Amino acid sequence: MDAVVANAGLGHHAPLPAITERQFDRIFDTNVKGVLFTIQKALPLLADGATVVIIGYTGSTQARVGMSLYRASKAAVAQAARGWIQDIKGSGVRINVTSPGAVNTESLRSTLDQALGADVVAGAIKAMGKDKPTGRIAEPHEIARAVMFLSGDESGFITGMELFVDGGPTVL
Repeated sequence: MDAVVANAGLGHHAPLPAITERQFDRIFDTNVKGVLFTIQKALPLLADGATVVIIGYTGSTQARVGMSLYRASKAAVAQAARGWIQDIKGSGVRINVTSPGAVNTESLRSTLDQALGADVVAGAIKAMGKDKPTGRIAEPHEIARAVMFLSGDESGFITGMELFVDGGPTVL
């Protein structure tokens, strides 16, 4: 089965009064245009039964100070996916979004290290999961499994869906 995973995630933290046009363009060019044109170029190569999975973010449904551009870009692709399934109706290609929360990646650990110092990274990661029903943040393989599910035959009648893989807080 053919599958395309469209994953673009560039962020910049700035509150509304400090957002620049350059920051806006950079984030939306990467996170929205990058996903759109990846999918657009892939579509002619995809056979009936193929799937596209976009990597979104749970933050598309939640507000947080200084994160409006990143979160808006992720909300844009989730909403676009709902429209794109109408645009390609009859092609046999499905499009879904997997929206993780925080994931214990090298990128996250590096960001925390730079912001807080190496000695507090483990504690910060543990604290990030404290309020989740699961009591922890995701591991990369858990996000991969969700992508594999949406790419496989088991989800053959699912399209236009946003699957939140965040340990529960989106539903709270």
